Amino acid sequence: LTSKMVTYGFVGIGIMGRGMALNLRKKDFDLVVWNRTPEKCEELVAAGAKAVATPGDVIKSADITFACLADPEIACTVAFGPGGVVHAMGAGKSYVDCSTVDEETSLKIGEAVTAAGGRFLEAPVSGSKGPAEQGTLIFLAAGDEGLFREATPALEAMGKKSVYLGKTGGGARMKLVVNMVMGSMMNAFAEGISLCEASD
Repeated sequence: LTSKMVTYGFVGIGIMGRGMALNLRKKDFDLVVWNRTPEKCEELVAAGAKAVATPGDVIKSADITFACLADPEIACTVAFGPGGVVHAMGAGKSYVDCSTVDEETSLKIGEAVTAAGGRFLEAPVSGSKGPAEQGTLIFLAAGDEGLFREATPALEAMGKKSVYLGKTGGGARMKLVVNMVMGSMMNAFAEGISLCEASD
């Protein structure tokens, strides 16, 4: 299948997901979307996406479904709750979770997806709202390597770089390292400002 023949799904049209999903439509990818607050899908529907009623409906409609959710609790609810991802998962279906979650959560979701016959890739992002809108995110992917290759056209539409980090859990661990480095930099920056202010 070429990227234009693949139907993509997107679950979670929030601060990050909105820009990411819009960039898929800008590249004219066939797109099915869902969000807890349906109104957030309206802009994407106007851009040519199809909105459905549940995360499971996205899985049923799409070949490769992306998710970008706020925290581990929501990621698990979307995966395991009524009408969720895992219940609709099966052979020929793939799930790429771009949410920032802990390694344990990623492994739990990944194991359930593969047990149901699907393929799983974790791909947490480095970047915020601006890069999501500009299509300049960095994806820290781990899991099914074949899915990583197949999802590359969509990852390229949403980001400037994608790295493959081996087995599921590698992406979650790398995201934690990135966040620690960014936190250290912000701390040093704040200390620098305090020193400047104190020297006035």
